[in-house]
Amino acid sequence: MFQGDDGAQFQCSVVVERLNSSGQATKRQVIRKAAVLLGRNEFQEIILRVHDGKVPQSYTLKEFQLFTRFVKDGKCTVKLLPENIQVLISDCPPHLLNIFLKTLSIKHQAWQTSKPVTDREKLKACLPRSFETISPLQQKDVQKANELRSKVNAPVLSRGLVVRTGNKMTGGEQVKRPRTDCDSSPLKALHPSKKPSLSLPTARKLNKEQAAVLSAVLSGKNVFFTGSAGTGKSFLLKRIVGSLPPKSTYATASTGVAACHIGGTTLHNFAGIGSGSAPLEQCIELAQRPGVLQHWTSCRHLIIDEISMVEAQFFDKLEAIARSLRRSTEPFGGIQLIVCGDFLQLPPVSKGKDKATFCFQSRSWRKCIHLNMELTEVRRQTDQSFISLLQAVRVGRVTEEFTAKLMKSAYHKIERDGILATRLCTHKDDVELTNDNKLQQLPGSVRVFEAVDSDPALVKTIDSQSPVSRLLQLKVGAQVMLTKNLDVQRGLVNGARGVVVDFQPGKLVAVHQSFLTHQGSHVCVSCAAPLRR
Repeated sequence: MFQGDDGAQFQCSVVVERLNSSGQATKRQVIRKAAVLLGRNEFQEIILRVHDGKVPQSYTLKEFQLFTRFVKDGKCTVKLLPENIQVLISDCPPHLLNIFLKTLSIKHQAWQTSKPVTDREKLKACLPRSFETISPLQQKDVQKANELRSKVNAPVLSRGLVVRTGNKMTGGEQVKRPRTDCDSSPLKALHPSKKPSLSLPTARKLNKEQAAVLSAVLSGKNVFFTGSAGTGKSFLLKRIVGSLPPKSTYATASTGVAACHIGGTTLHNFAGIGSGSAPLEQCIELAQRPGVLQHWTSCRHLIIDEISMVEAQFFDKLEAIARSLRRSTEPFGGIQLIVCGDFLQLPPVSKGKDKATFCFQSRSWRKCIHLNMELTEVRRQTDQSFISLLQAVRVGRVTEEFTAKLMKSAYHKIERDGILATRLCTHKDDVELTNDNKLQQLPGSVRVFEAVDSDPALVKTIDSQSPVSRLLQLKVGAQVMLTKNLDVQRGLVNGARGVVVDFQPGKLVAVHQSFLTHQGSHVCVSCAAPLRR
């Protein structure tokens, strides 16, 4: 795939429309595989170039609108206002599209601080036509853009970013309702208002191991990558999902909870063959249903997380189904596999007396997977002694030294501010039973919060895949844990522990939180009929 990680170029589908005064398309050109480049011409003006492999089309970006509502789906629209032309971009890797749009916005606003070249000056210059790919974002570009924003506060429309040129507004003026400086709502404290200033993309960079995996994936190879806890497998997987075309990429996982973490679906739901226990011929018939068949035929990149829980026979059936439905003799029907997991963690669920076999023990594993890669750099912890201990437990080689350390720490009292130590269980049923018993032992009445789901028909599916149950029962003194990042800078992250200290008016739960990095504090979290999806 032709693409760059600097936001200047990528490959996607493009539709170029020429509009009349009523906004209707009079001419439409569809380019299924287009190279989109951001550059500058001989006068340092920003140029959007769309190349279909034959003749490139270039558009000068002076006055335009950006419509960015569906960026997460790999879609956006650039509307050139004087020419009344709009360029519709789709099936673009979301990560690259985000960088592209931020680069375009900041570079354009920085360009506006320079003196524009008139048409007369262009004719007198007699410069040969040129096109150079735009340079990556730098801090000086951000500073210039923010200087302009401080002088002229360009409004943002509900569905698009309006770009000014001089004092002329390219879209209709929109007056926003003024906000008061003081807001007593406790929820506002969780999401403080952001300053209207631009900044360089702050996404965490990949280390060398992660970058090597991403490079192998983008080169089209079937990759299995693994690593111990804290090596950034989930982080890398999300980056991979964002670097592939959305239309042909399916993100799946062996469990519903793991699928939610990467914004995908379960592998069983993608395959459409139920548990997969039926004979191969019957599984192929099930997969030929209209809704399921479309998954198999349109998929070019299949991502599978938590592969350790996928049983060998099920993997072999999927491989055979893919070849049959796609009418291809290539392994997995030619679908690129990006597989992630740790075989030293959860094994496949065994049924009956038969012991389940790991996925890598299947007949088709070796011919499907081209590269086996391991992430070794632990980024979650910095204590090398603790990292070594965890690694020894992971591989089952615990020395007497490590055993002594574990036994010495077994009786440490780490309870603080009413927050008890987290107890780990091997089965979900044990977790629910323990939590229910502890909740019943607490004094006071139970407060029940019921989730509101946007689609009643999918309630059962959401219940099975969501890490949070539909009914949430709480008491004062109940131990709680966040399952979603609310405010990373304040420590309100997935996995943060707390204890309920009060129920405040407005159906808010006051939670006393405590973390290993700083002292405890009080926050308010809304639990009034939370919308799960």
